[in-house]
Amino acid sequence: MSDTAPPLRTGSHDLSVSTELARFMGRDWAPTPLPRDARVAARAVTPARRARLSARFPGERLVIPAGELRVRSNDCDHRFRPYSAYAWLTGLTGEDQPGHVLVLEPSGPHDHEAVLWIRPRSPRTGRAERPADAFYRDRRHGEFWVGRRPDLAETERLTGIRCADLDEPGGTLPPGREPSTDPELAAVLSELRLIKDDWEIDQLQQAVDHTTAGFEDVVRSLPRALAHPRGERWVEGVFGLRARAEGNGLGYETIAASGAHACVLHWTRNDGALNPADLLLLDAGVETDTLYTADITRTLPLSGRFSPVQRQVYELVLAAQEAGIAALRPGAPFRDFHRAAMRVIAEGLADWGVLKDAEGDLHRRYTLCSSGHMLGLDVHDCAQARAGAYLDGVLEEGQVLTVEPGLYLQPDDLTLPPELRGIGVRIEDDLVVTSDGARLLSSALPRTPDAVEEWMGALLDSAARR
Repeated sequence: MSDTAPPLRTGSHDLSVSTELARFMGRDWAPTPLPRDARVAARAVTPARRARLSARFPGERLVIPAGELRVRSNDCDHRFRPYSAYAWLTGLTGEDQPGHVLVLEPSGPHDHEAVLWIRPRSPRTGRAERPADAFYRDRRHGEFWVGRRPDLAETERLTGIRCADLDEPGGTLPPGREPSTDPELAAVLSELRLIKDDWEIDQLQQAVDHTTAGFEDVVRSLPRALAHPRGERWVEGVFGLRARAEGNGLGYETIAASGAHACVLHWTRNDGALNPADLLLLDAGVETDTLYTADITRTLPLSGRFSPVQRQVYELVLAAQEAGIAALRPGAPFRDFHRAAMRVIAEGLADWGVLKDAEGDLHRRYTLCSSGHMLGLDVHDCAQARAGAYLDGVLEEGQVLTVEPGLYLQPDDLTLPPELRGIGVRIEDDLVVTSDGARLLSSALPRTPDAVEEWMGALLDSAARR
């Protein structure tokens, strides 16, 4: 009988490791340190963020976890993305962060010391709390399975934060450091992120620029998408390639909705064919490696040209968006831009004879959702902020938000004339509030129907010449 090491907790199809193999695996590995000048991209701005949080909770221990892995099936986990507040406070945004925790320890009546509790790099020689063979046998955390993690000293250099080992004796976190569940902490973490600094706005502009490139990729690919029985999936895949190539991936699940599917607000099945007579509503955003995301929607004529009725609907939505954008300025109530956009929609529906008049809220049958939201590390950013600071508050310089009115004219809606049924249009752009209004971050993507047609034509012509 062979002498074998006890199996680590792994999938049942893994073979046992002989003592000879274990000894062989434990020697002759060259050092592979990270460059000493490596730093997380946000290192220069995270200390001020932690100081602002510290000032709101004097004398209290604050625990902000990165989050845990979630099983997709059996021994396969979903791709990991850290909790946004953890990323904002530490600058750590990678897939090597599951289980890590930032603790702000009171260091006086008004100050805190930041401590990062992390799982450092798998060692090549073992300790009781971390076996020597974990680096090649631990499917969830082992270096040969999921890649190298920094060690404690490297993480301190990356972040500027003192680090401690999660697996030191005494448990994954010392007593009293369980993750905080205080709703006030969650609200404050959202509210502190409402106003973006210059570094964050630059990250958001990068996300928008990559998203613009993704939309261009989609237009160039439309001939192949139109020929595929699930053309919506083709569109989704083309954009997803750009998102993974240029950033961390998608900021949210892509909506590639053609024809009447565009009347479903969150259509992410994306399993339909494309018809040249229809519109394609594409709502998509690239998330940067620093986890900031764009959120842009364009509604495109699959033939390259709007039909008269499609143009009629599109121009009303565009007019609503223009009214919403014009309402953005510091000191304006947050909800004002939505009200301005909906006023235009209601008046337009009344002009068409769909509504008797523009009063009341009957227009909401055709445009159910709000016309925008904050944008940043999350696509619906700062969602746990209290109403007085966000939804019932006022706009402030440095806030980044979307303006995205739409009309969703359901295919089975008998209040509509037949020619309008089944048309869905949304136009969504990302803007930063400035001292005297707002600046369009997504201005590189055309919005007027004539400009959309010209842009599509140029991209399709260039693709055909390749």
